[in-house]
Amino acid sequence: MRQNRSNPESGDRKEMAEVESPKASGSQTLQRGLDLLDQVIDGPIKLADLSERMGLTRSTTHRLANALVERGFLTFLPREGYQLGPKLLQLGFLAQSQADVVQIARPHLEALAAASEDVVHLGRLDGEQALYLDKIPGRRRVEISSRIGDRHPLTSTGLGKALLLDDPEAHWRRLFDADQATGTHPIAYDIWLERMRAYAAAGRAFDLEENEDQIRCVAAPIRDASGAIVAAISLSSAAQYMDDERMDALSAQVRDTGHRISADLGWTPGAKSPRRPVRR
Repeated sequence: MRQNRSNPESGDRKEMAEVESPKASGSQTLQRGLDLLDQVIDGPIKLADLSERMGLTRSTTHRLANALVERGFLTFLPREGYQLGPKLLQLGFLAQSQADVVQIARPHLEALAAASEDVVHLGRLDGEQALYLDKIPGRRRVEISSRIGDRHPLTSTGLGKALLLDDPEAHWRRLFDADQATGTHPIAYDIWLERMRAYAAAGRAFDLEENEDQIRCVAAPIRDASGAIVAAISLSSAAQYMDDERMDALSAQVRDTGHRISADLGWTPGAKSPRRPVRR
């Protein structure tokens, strides 16, 4: 019965050789993996059916599917076949949460940038840094080095401080000490703490040339339906356009923009703001 050991689909040896060859294109393998995920969208599918849909041999399909199982993009159910895995759920949730706030905030950011003629940023907490998600350029000839995808210290940026307004002071101190140790703008903690208390009371925060020379900004938090801070916005410009008087005048405008975005996320003014636990 040795003759039966050959794969009945071995006629497609050329296709198998392309996949197995070290010269095979990595982009081609990636494309096949993505195509395979598309075939599993409707629910569990057995290997034979998956192979037929993909137009690949069973052995090649099995290798691709197993690689996706190992990374969590697929799971295998005995007697049922392959279905979408937990990694896709995680990525989908993260993508939705990030995309939603960017899409919802964008028209509000554009309106604020147009009214003020200054640069407007959107960001969120990423570990113990502020991650910049969006940037709307202003009309003034002011060069600000920030870029979408950048991460900046929480305690020396207006946006970062706005993200921390609900946190306990013990957490502020730990982050402050950590940022100072990495070389952020030097300042005495007592002065920084006094400012943060005032920012928390006012519902907005300032960057007084702490993150970038000659650049000042006004920032405000964005809250979700639970009242928790999930993102923040900041309006930035050169110090010559952002004296103390103008920063105070802009505070209400920036804070109101944060409120409008928050309302679009389900927030209501009476929602209690849960404090995040102190991270050690």
